Amino acid sequence: MTSTSATTSPAFDPVQACAELEQRDALGRLRWGLEQFGDGFALTTSFGIQSAVSLHLISQLDRPVPVIWVDTGYLPPETYHYARTLTELLQLQVHVAQAPISPARMEALYGRLWETGRVEDMETYHRIRKVEPLDRALQELGVTCWASGVRGHQTDHRSTMQPLAQVRGRWALRPLLTWTNKDVFYYMQEHGLPQHPLFEQGYSTVGDWHSSAPDDGGISGRATRFGGLKQECGIHLPGMAGEGI
Repeated sequence: MTSTSATTSPAFDPVQACAELEQRDALGRLRWGLEQFGDGFALTTSFGIQSAVSLHLISQLDRPVPVIWVDTGYLPPETYHYARTLTELLQLQVHVAQAPISPARMEALYGRLWETGRVEDMETYHRIRKVEPLDRALQELGVTCWASGVRGHQTDHRSTMQPLAQVRGRWALRPLLTWTNKDVFYYMQEHGLPQHPLFEQGYSTVGDWHSSAPDDGGISGRATRFGGLKQECGIHLPGMAGEGI
């Protein structure tokens, strides 16, 4: 399993930091992250339906911040095109994180893990293709704090989040934690940001092609992901059990 180095004691009080961050807007939270962590600060993205907001915000900072994109190798073609569009539009410094084992090799050795209907197989898939590649990239880039676009209403776990917390030995900053879907829509409209191509096809969230679906009137949002087996892929969880492949 990929190891991560524990962060050193912060030069701030985490409780006071959360209280301060609660009073800041999204851009202010990102500025705080850059001020506190400097070269150890980064943003993660999926280039999903609502990723343009955090990417546009990070592009407004005084200096470039690395953007880590976890590419599972199973993203829809539309996501790869969208990633290129936003990278060029916002002049992003993107670092692609991928598993050392290719999709073809993984399927040959372990099968199509997302098709079994077993939660443990889906968790193994997420660890191989998402969690470990991200942790490896954070380690290689010397990241001590990473920001993301998670929002509180998306899952049960995210509804309990604080604007700043430790996740697998590093600080995690959540600038958009209190944003609603309307906030995202109007921000994108105000700044002329392009929508993900699958938005027009009814997707309110998208990840891998095999584990995403458009809203159907009965289920929507994260409930359309991972065949309904789970809400989280593990990236935003404290840790995942098991050994890497």
